[in-house]
Amino acid sequence: MSTQRLRNEDYRDYSSTDVSPEESPSEGLNNFSSPGSYQRFGESNSTTWFQTLIHLLKSNIGTGLLGLPLAVKNAGILMGPLSLLVIGLVAVHCMGILVKCAHHFCRRLNKPFVDYGDTVMYGLEATPISWLRNNAHWGRHTVDFFLIVTQLGFCCVYFVFLADNFKQVIEAANGTTTNCHNNETVILTPTMDSRLYMLAFLPFLVLLVFVRNLRVLSIFSLLANITMVVSLVMLYQFIVQDIPDPRFLPLVASWQTYPLFFGTAIFAFEGIGMVLPLENKMKDPRKFSLILYVGMAIITVLYISLACLGYLQFGANIQGSITLNLPNCWLYQSVKLLYSIGIFFTYALQFYVPAEIIIPFFVARAPEHCELVIDLSVRTMLVCLTCVLAILIPRLDLVISLVGSVSSSALALIIPPLLEIATYYSEGMSPVTIVKDALISLLGFVGFVVGTCVTLYELIQPSSAPIFVNSTSAFV
Repeated sequence: MSTQRLRNEDYRDYSSTDVSPEESPSEGLNNFSSPGSYQRFGESNSTTWFQTLIHLLKSNIGTGLLGLPLAVKNAGILMGPLSLLVIGLVAVHCMGILVKCAHHFCRRLNKPFVDYGDTVMYGLEATPISWLRNNAHWGRHTVDFFLIVTQLGFCCVYFVFLADNFKQVIEAANGTTTNCHNNETVILTPTMDSRLYMLAFLPFLVLLVFVRNLRVLSIFSLLANITMVVSLVMLYQFIVQDIPDPRFLPLVASWQTYPLFFGTAIFAFEGIGMVLPLENKMKDPRKFSLILYVGMAIITVLYISLACLGYLQFGANIQGSITLNLPNCWLYQSVKLLYSIGIFFTYALQFYVPAEIIIPFFVARAPEHCELVIDLSVRTMLVCLTCVLAILIPRLDLVISLVGSVSSSALALIIPPLLEIATYYSEGMSPVTIVKDALISLLGFVGFVVGTCVTLYELIQPSSAPIFVNSTSAFV
């Protein structure tokens, strides 16, 4: 049983909406060249540029994608896509900053690889401020904290997603037909509260996270990828048909709902923790920057297209996940089930990240004969924690917005620009670069504060009740 601490040099730092454990940093890299270069060639388990691109794409596709049509509703049919584009450009720029700073410290310290937390820690050690240098280790702990919050937040979202989709499929079973072209509102047969569905999934997810072998988890990753790809193809096939007249949709929504858009958007784009592990696994890491920009361009197009088409198709009836708006025919009910199966297996992969940080802390302090019991007990408590949090916030749209505002904004927008200033300030930086980094970090901080406050206010005093009928058109 490993007893690695939070500062272990081999810590696997990868966070995403669809993380795969087999993509963790390779260990024992011995081919790192001189400090003046940054090249790694010939590793036996390295990935090609195409494999890296596929990993990057799938690491950014999850429940956040399905919540983007509602995000566009909260921003407006014009403001939403434009804001998504801007947030995507800024998020990708921050990913590039992280890669650049990591390369800088690899060259300076002659290390084969540094993860997100290490990069922040070394960045603080490079600042001219003595207090920051003396407390640089808190940079590592801060990244770990937000990484834990983000990944467990994803797990909370998965509980709500599974409950909502299975609840709708079961309640609409009596009205489900083979006719997928009759757009009408189906009256659902009430069964039980969505919170009870979450409790029903709890024991199965506990058993799932007991699987600790990475190779077994990689099988689950493959199953999740297949089911999600099939579901997305069928989803696109539906939303491009017979789009209603968009003139009734507002170009710009109320400013009061825009913070909810920000939280959902940054939740979808939060894949920055995956960037360094993917770069580290490449045979030729010098090509990674190009792959990063090409891959994120594809992802941004996918996000904007699904968000706009989904909102255009369903209008004001759009729900927290676009799958909840699909017709009650067996073809599209299978889409909900397939995507839910993918999300179910992805839970274990998302859970692996915080587990690798938290569990060794407790296992290292337990007697050797109790290590397995402690390991499984902590896993069980963490799964129960995500279930309880999901039960307390059973609205999918608000859970996504809250997780995005609280933690995703810190990892994706706030920390990277400050890291660049800390890394290069003593070596001389352009005033324009400093102002740019300060503005990006300020944008992330404002989104963090306002998005969190608005989401919490909406939880306490909801402005409108969520839609529970299955509406398959914007104007039924």
